[in-house]
Amino acid sequence: MVSRITRKVIHWGRPLSVSIEPTNLCNLHCPECPSGTKTLKRERGFIGRDTFKKIIDQLSPELFYLTFYFQGEPYLHPGFHEMVSYVKSKKIYVSTSTNGHFLTETNAISTIKSGIDRLIISLDGTDQESYSSYREGGSYEKVLQGISEIVKQKKSLKSDKPHIVIQFLVLKTNQHQIRKIKQLGVELGVNKVELKTAQFYEFEKGNPLMTDIDRYSRYKSCISGSDNTPLFKIKNRLPNRCFRMWSSSVITWDGWVVPCCYDKDAGYKMGNLNNQSFDEIWTGQKYDEFRKKILHSRKEIDICKNCAEGID
Repeated sequence: MVSRITRKVIHWGRPLSVSIEPTNLCNLHCPECPSGTKTLKRERGFIGRDTFKKIIDQLSPELFYLTFYFQGEPYLHPGFHEMVSYVKSKKIYVSTSTNGHFLTETNAISTIKSGIDRLIISLDGTDQESYSSYREGGSYEKVLQGISEIVKQKKSLKSDKPHIVIQFLVLKTNQHQIRKIKQLGVELGVNKVELKTAQFYEFEKGNPLMTDIDRYSRYKSCISGSDNTPLFKIKNRLPNRCFRMWSSSVITWDGWVVPCCYDKDAGYKMGNLNNQSFDEIWTGQKYDEFRKKILHSRKEIDICKNCAEGID
């Protein structure tokens, strides 16, 4: 708030929230995901368990919230539950997001016993046809079974955690199922159903998956040219502010610190935790220069163009 008013880069302490990437590998092929389409420009891999613990040890005194996810499918990491348990031993709130294909009985039990607080499961349809229009290579029935299993084991173990959320990406192919997904959430016994707007990398000329329900779209149509060709632009006015630059950060599986979750290719590397401390990076010149650009010319930063920060 102080930086926003003064237009100067001023910050105190460490971030309250951090995202750490277990892996950037995924079993699905979603068309608007660089992991799924294999267009991610950085190396693929898994975070080392010792590296992960070292990062948590640096951040744990002040860290309040860990999103154990960035790109990829977290459950592909063989040490997923062990690492969650380690974070919970530091009394940090932990959330993750999964496509739900690995919630077997064993994994469901391990997930609950790890102490994870929030589990987001993507389910973008109420039948195989609508679901697979985006989650290419995925099985609707397998995800349903996984949700049922985690709910079942949560009751069996008499646990109030994790808070189970079905996340429904609103698309042209499933927008007619909004009421049905809410009802399905009730039937499955999850804690919440969240409707999410979809991000498209090439949105100017539209996309077959783009919903035409205004409240669930990040984009709005406009007419351009003498032929009245419909074009689209993001609703975001991109004001020169971003709370995330002062409150959170993102760490890739191989230790790079990047400004936020929209930097999927790690194009804005602030430093690497394999040879620098987090404090050195967080208060370093690169980070402050990026923050300064946010405060004065955010529209010039390419990763900001699909961000929800600033959408009315």
